[in-house]
Amino acid sequence: MILYNVTVGIDRSVELEWLDWMRKEHIPEVMSLGIFNDFKFYKVLSHDDETTVSYCIQYFTPTIQDFNKYLSDFAPGLVEKHKKRFTDKHVAFRTLLEEV
Repeated sequence: MILYNVTVGIDRSVELEWLDWMRKEHIPEVMSLGIFNDFKFYKVLSHDDETTVSYCIQYFTPTIQDFNKYLSDFAPGLVEKHKKRFTDKHVAFRTLLEEV
């Protein structure tokens, strides 16, 4: 199993808008691609900053080949949508993990 983890630090001024967009638009769009078979969405509790709050979205896919298809065919457009919608209001980093 492959876990694609995306951690996002979002400006508190747009947190509620971002959460709504993630739940209603972004995550459903990612899941509709047929690449990932499950996801989990978490708030990072150990993050302590007055201006931002962090969230972690975990997407699960059976194989690295499936993930590579996502990365080449879909990720660039989805990342660009997120950047345009929340310009200068977020930072994100991504981690790819394999279950052992």
